[in-house]
Amino acid sequence: MQIEVFKSKIHRVTVTDCELNYIGSITIDESLIEAANMVVGEKVQVVNINNGERLETYIIKGKRDSGEITLNGPAARKVQKGDKVIIISYARMSVEDAKNFNPTLIFPDKNNLLKS
Repeated sequence: MQIEVFKSKIHRVTVTDCELNYIGSITIDESLIEAANMVVGEKVQVVNINNGERLETYIIKGKRDSGEITLNGPAARKVQKGDKVIIISYARMSVEDAKNFNPTLIFPDKNNLLKS
């Protein structure tokens, strides 16, 4: 049996832009993607702390060390620039593997950058 478990999280980043006239997705600073053990094209859940909205989309790579968090396409209607969001990814694995799995959590600074 396979179950879906919490794999990784980028906790409390600030939305830097919203681009409604785009085909969709979330653009994330490449450094944050790597640090969170996420991959370009991966499905993620975005939870808006400001208004409680939850949405699913996929990752597009943003410029490294830019702090970019941009919601694109229809997702841009669910957030506003300046909103705080949590970005979560999940993975499927066996129950036994899940019991020993440790998710990756990152806590960027107020500028969406990794603390050095």
